[in-house]
Amino acid sequence: MKTVAQLIKLKTHVDVFTIGPDQMVLDALKLMAEKNVGALPVVENGQVVGVVSERDYARKMVLAGRSSVGTPVRAIMSAPVVTVGPSESVERCMNTMTDSHLRHLPVVEDGQLVGLLSIGDLVKEAIAEQASLINQLEQYIRGE
Repeated sequence: MKTVAQLIKLKTHVDVFTIGPDQMVLDALKLMAEKNVGALPVVENGQVVGVVSERDYARKMVLAGRSSVGTPVRAIMSAPVVTVGPSESVERCMNTMTDSHLRHLPVVEDGQLVGLLSIGDLVKEAIAEQASLINQLEQYIRGE
């Protein structure tokens, strides 16, 4: 199975957009809409301190009747943040995300954010690896 570093290199969208914890939730929503992403790592002083997602907004803002104009991201972000390093396997990341009920997983190397994986990224890779294995087995059976 591939490592996180290999998977990040294969991603077509490699830019990781971030937001600060003291920025307003409205700013986070605008950035997510503009960049067509479902979550943003929250970075303070170069360190990932949380993740804010559309799900956080729906559950902690909309359902609570709060205003996104005057609420800082810090108030709704998911923290503490679970991160992985570039050498982790895709399988290990899937287990981490499943066990922790996460949909987004920041990738950190030497304390710096280097990528963000979604559950979709990992599922896509797992399916591709299974398809490759099936193809190899079929070729073996046919004696190719």
